[in-house]
Amino acid sequence: MADVSFDVVISGGTVIDGTGAEGVVADVAIAGDRIVAIGPDLDPGSAEVIDATGMMVTPGFIDPHTHYDAQLFWDPHASPSNIHGVTSAVMGNCGFTLAPLGNEADAEYLKHMMVRVEGMPLEALETGVPWNWSSFPEYLDALEGGVGINVGVMVGHCAIRRAVMGPDATEGDATPEQLAEMKAILGEALEAGGLGLSTTRSKTHSDGDGKPVPSRVAPESELVDLCSVVKDYEGTTLEWASDGCLSGFDEAEVDLMTNMSLAAQRPLNWNVLTIDAARPDDFKNQLAAIEEINSRGASSIALTMPVLVGMNMSFLTFCGLNLMPDWGDILGLPVPERMEKLRDPETRRFLEERAASPDAGVFSRLAGWGLYEIGDTFSAENEGLKGRKVADIARERGVRDFYCLLDIVLADDLRTVLWPGPTDDDPASWSMRQDTWGHPQVIIGGSDAGAHLDRISGAPYTTTWLHDTLHGKSLTSIEQTVHHLTEVPARLFGFRERGVLREGFHADVVVFDPNTVGSGDVVMVNDLPGGAGRLVADAQGVHRVLVNGKVTVKDGQATDEIAGKVLRSGQDTETVQIPIAF
Repeated sequence: MADVSFDVVISGGTVIDGTGAEGVVADVAIAGDRIVAIGPDLDPGSAEVIDATGMMVTPGFIDPHTHYDAQLFWDPHASPSNIHGVTSAVMGNCGFTLAPLGNEADAEYLKHMMVRVEGMPLEALETGVPWNWSSFPEYLDALEGGVGINVGVMVGHCAIRRAVMGPDATEGDATPEQLAEMKAILGEALEAGGLGLSTTRSKTHSDGDGKPVPSRVAPESELVDLCSVVKDYEGTTLEWASDGCLSGFDEAEVDLMTNMSLAAQRPLNWNVLTIDAARPDDFKNQLAAIEEINSRGASSIALTMPVLVGMNMSFLTFCGLNLMPDWGDILGLPVPERMEKLRDPETRRFLEERAASPDAGVFSRLAGWGLYEIGDTFSAENEGLKGRKVADIARERGVRDFYCLLDIVLADDLRTVLWPGPTDDDPASWSMRQDTWGHPQVIIGGSDAGAHLDRISGAPYTTTWLHDTLHGKSLTSIEQTVHHLTEVPARLFGFRERGVLREGFHADVVVFDPNTVGSGDVVMVNDLPGGAGRLVADAQGVHRVLVNGKVTVKDGQATDEIAGKVLRSGQDTETVQIPIAF
């Protein structure tokens, strides 16, 4: 090492390299954007020394499912994922991207679609995003040099279909000429570095006009034809959302996923495998589906979260409650009519019954009404209720939990902030999660960071899980937790020389204190363009985060470094052969 000049040496920490191997005390030396040495007692010379004594040193975390497509233009750091150790993220998921654009009307369409499907405030999209591109390659170029973490961008089916078909994209089949144009646009996007094709057929995804988003209207043959384009480009992949991702796959979805993966010769990942001991049949169905698909020589990879994500709900604005079976029509009424309906005893019975029905699928976890904690309130009648559980209030009032909750929100003209208590925070559900983390076709992820900004807080899952591993339920080892956060997603996307601490690999590194690592409380901050709010949580115990050799987070706070890069397929990724298992 005498001939090597180091820029940074991370000294004396326990190196957990991401492979699952046991941690060892060692120094990590960095020159430029690469790790150049790992070993004991390295001579730092004139390098900057980061004292990691008593700390753990790991690869940067990789978030496989985000929606930072818009936020990066006003927040290049991708907060709060950055402070929680995420150094690389995949965005453009579920068929939703901001490019390509056929014309100005397409930009308006995509803005309103993103408001509806991903909960991005319209004013932020209008004032915080430049919209100065037409093609997908131009969108990637707009990001280049201005991102604080590494980002790979999937190519969204919805934007492609809209760019080719205009308003007809939500109405019916494409002509052969239109399909050929879509395939050409996808090829152009992948050639420029798009990470792969993403699409959705989920019933929960509607556009700004309430119609199914474009990809939901596309016939299955269109999906398979587009997937066939993907196989011609190195280092690409597939991602999708569907009804089966919510509550179990039927035979037709299994066949379609198989055909998509085989046409592309790529793995198909989906979001998200929700684990709830109260719904064992859905869980078994989804695992059986991915095993069947893989038995046919294709690859279906499920994403699942290792923690319970903080979220809030409201009867005033669109949220998960609107997606309960038959709730949407009622919660979509003008506020005076909506309030009248919510006072009606028959409507109350109907809503409660539908929320508890099998049709609710994964949204049934929102139906634990007594577990809801009251957040901000706005009326004298609700004074003193903040922080209390609905079940306790209902017991005092002698009414049903659901009716009590409705009485509270009606007193606030529906403005009450509600924090659902998870119904799946039980030993049986956690035991199922523990077993699932070892499944060969399941990986950790599904934060949705960058989306549903005022509703959910998935970004801190990394530090939350580290804390739970070290100080909580301890359902797996710290080495396996780090492995799931680093090497496993790197392998799924074929990221070259990332996800592991190894000489010659990119210097994406996290240094954290194992005694204090974790996430702070989820709070609302009004810092979006236009002043809208979003949920964030501070990182605890995160000493340093390095992206491509630059310190981007110091003691839990972002620095000014903009050190990320756009991860382009073929250049920064390699093709992953199917079937793949972890």
